[in-house]
Amino acid sequence: MQFGRTYEEFTVGDVYRHWPGKTVTEYDDHLFCLLTMNHHPLHMDSNYAEKTTDFGKNVVVGNYIYSLLLGMSVPDVSGKAIANLEIESLRHVAPTFHGDTIYGETTVLGKTPSKSKTDRGIVHVETKGYKQDGTLVCVFRRKVMVPTATYIKERGGEQPGRPELGEQ
Repeated sequence: MQFGRTYEEFTVGDVYRHWPGKTVTEYDDHLFCLLTMNHHPLHMDSNYAEKTTDFGKNVVVGNYIYSLLLGMSVPDVSGKAIANLEIESLRHVAPTFHGDTIYGETTVLGKTPSKSKTDRGIVHVETKGYKQDGTLVCVFRRKVMVPTATYIKERGGEQPGRPELGEQ
């Protein structure tokens, strides 16, 4: 299984369709809200959401959807990353509700070799998240510092920290 890419493996224009998707549950939403201390009733109080909002039901907190999509992209984009450098933009386009399934895809917008070190480069990507019906819900752009193949080789290969396991 591939886990991220080296600088050489990114091609401008490539699109990575992240798999699998994730069905968002009420538990997921509430746990994320509690962990991040976001107690807005739109996300936590179904009575409030039903009676006082245009949605008529709880809306999943947008930063959970962003975090979910970021995580989905790791095996395709940043699994080998040295650093996530910048979130350039983040747009929440449409609401997500409990029971919706989120799918993501990332497009490579550009790549630039590092100016200070020859063993790495910067990759510029855009990730989009969609609900099961194809509705676009979230879009963000980021820049990721990724290693070259030389960097990986010089540090022990693909899994440098993995121990050699003997027979039991």
